[in-house]
Amino acid sequence: MSYLMGYDVGSSSVKASLIETETGKLISSVTSPDTELEIMAPKPGWAEQHPAVWWEHVKLATAKIREKVEVSLEDVVAIGISYQMHGLVLVNQNHEVIRPAIIWCDSRAVETGDRAFSEIGGETCLKHFLNSPGNFTAAKLKWVKDHEPELFAQIHKAMLPGDFIAMKLTGEIVTTPSGLSEGILWDFVQNETAQTVLDYFQIDPKLLPEIKPTFSIQGELTQQAAEELGMKRGTKVAYRAGDQPNNAFSLNVLKPGELAATAGTSGVVYGVIDEANYDKKSRVNTFVHVNHSTEAPRYGVLLCINGTGILNRWMRGNFATGLTYETMNELAAKAPVGAKGLTILPYGNGAERTLENKNLGAAIYHLDLNTHNRSHVLRAAQEGIVFALNYGLEIMSAMGMNIQTVKAGYANMFLSPLFEEAFAAVSGATVELYNTDGAQGAARGAGVGAGIYNDYEQAFTGLKSIKTIRPNQSLVEQYQSAYERWRDVLKRVMG
Repeated sequence: MSYLMGYDVGSSSVKASLIETETGKLISSVTSPDTELEIMAPKPGWAEQHPAVWWEHVKLATAKIREKVEVSLEDVVAIGISYQMHGLVLVNQNHEVIRPAIIWCDSRAVETGDRAFSEIGGETCLKHFLNSPGNFTAAKLKWVKDHEPELFAQIHKAMLPGDFIAMKLTGEIVTTPSGLSEGILWDFVQNETAQTVLDYFQIDPKLLPEIKPTFSIQGELTQQAAEELGMKRGTKVAYRAGDQPNNAFSLNVLKPGELAATAGTSGVVYGVIDEANYDKKSRVNTFVHVNHSTEAPRYGVLLCINGTGILNRWMRGNFATGLTYETMNELAAKAPVGAKGLTILPYGNGAERTLENKNLGAAIYHLDLNTHNRSHVLRAAQEGIVFALNYGLEIMSAMGMNIQTVKAGYANMFLSPLFEEAFAAVSGATVELYNTDGAQGAARGAGVGAGIYNDYEQAFTGLKSIKTIRPNQSLVEQYQSAYERWRDVLKRVMG
């Protein structure tokens, strides 16, 4: 019997899943650590993590699986990697990390990216990169060049978080077109590295890794990595993708018109299109999807709300101390739809793309000390997250995305019945929930990349929907009214 291993390296934790190759059956799934990883904020708007911590938890998660299962991990034939998008990891000639990673929710490069958008030209950026350079990886690298020149001079390669984990596994530094596109380092017209961006930022293209296809043999386990993981030397690393394209892949969202959602620390809806389209204000972003090819173009339109599960976590730590998330969900459901006028904007985790890279901060409005209690606050928080996602969905709809069915993993905020209900009622979409996650998707992707599976359909043997939520027509009008009130508050705050 052979197996596939998938790793999902997030900013909150590292997940690992072991899948039986022949049946697609999940053998084991673990998370490390048990509590959420620290995000360092040396200055307001900054967000950093030590890449060594990710690698340590890859090893710890693998050890957990090794302890739980009776099979030998030497029978793992391929490894896939999913990772937090838009981060920046810098290493020297010895493959040593020279500064903490600047991660996805860090806002320090907003001004750098906005200036680039203006000076390169909005039309050029949108036509060639489908996005503003914004607060993405290329702009973060330019920020290091400008503000940390001594460190910049030491850089051998600049890479994404998933590229770093693959380097630790294989000793090789490579990336993918999908990965470069998420950093605004891919030219969709030329179908190659975005030389215009590199020239503008005065960045040597030699700092970028070699490019490999998303589904391909991208390296093999070194002896050291094999010993640390308890696997066999030479095991193939055959897939890598950013967490949101990979989340879509894990849900078998590969065709134009299909959508996937996730609601962890950040909230994302990711839809597939077959034309290189974009939002003129770059409030949602278009990247190369995992199954893109010249013959059959596939692009992923990504709507991201930074302040999603992190708001719910903040509520638990500061407002619902000692309660489980399940109890919080039950309390929230005791309040009526609309939380009696209480409105929460969830934007407290850095600059938000849907707000044109403004950093509003989270806020509570219309709090009535004679009316509202903890239940209303907890409900308003969950509704605020849903409403922020729906605000972004309206942008996607204006781009021509037909939002009818949204697939999601049965995890994080989608474990809340109230959240599920509100999302379906406000968006008008049917929500299909699946018992899968990014680590399982990465494992299946490795099976495709290593040639073990003949096609995507074979890779998804065993994937079944476990729950379907349709809009509750008796509540749609109430939710729409609450959403409109929430949107009016946002517009006033935005000016």
